[in-house]
Amino acid sequence: MAAPKRIVLTGGPGAGKTATLEVVRHHFSAQVHVLPEAAGILYGGGFPRHSTNAGSRAAQRAIFHVQRELERGSEEERIAETIVCDRGTLDGLAYWPGAEDDFFRDVETSIDAELARYAMVVHLRTPSVHDGYNHENPLRIESARQAAAIDARIGRIWSRHPRVVTVESRANFVEKVHQVLDILRREIPTVRARTRHPEIGPDP
Repeated sequence: MAAPKRIVLTGGPGAGKTATLEVVRHHFSAQVHVLPEAAGILYGGGFPRHSTNAGSRAAQRAIFHVQRELERGSEEERIAETIVCDRGTLDGLAYWPGAEDDFFRDVETSIDAELARYAMVVHLRTPSVHDGYNHENPLRIESARQAAAIDARIGRIWSRHPRVVTVESRANFVEKVHQVLDILRREIPTVRARTRHPEIGPDP
């Protein structure tokens, strides 16, 4: 049996990843396994969120290894033929307070090895305040300007992947979700999800 296909859904703070992935999980059912965000698991569980360089590096190393184990566990359990990741192992570079080489040395890998883990990257762009950026997620601490800067760094990091699809921010969040569903549907040839879009509630 072939190894599951991994797809990254990434983006800066407030891009709508969590809400979008809930719809993806419901829409594709057993054909897709959606992984939780490693950072959310760690920070939600009390991992220190220090603003120092040493604290930031410790957090990103921990997030990297949790992400790796989430992916490995779902692959070994053969839960589904496609795994959609809430961020990938390279997202930590956008938060890393130092040179890229230091990151790869600390986690003992390379840019090429991590890019090769994923079949596709879907980048949800972070909205501006005008388009709906907010702090409804209690783990979101970034200002709109900081979120935009992180989103730009994420875009530059993943631009080195051969298959990146960018989903621009929109005032109508439902349209953004529909675009992601269409992208994923084309990537899952055996999908048996509903042909019509599900009902989606108000913007997150």
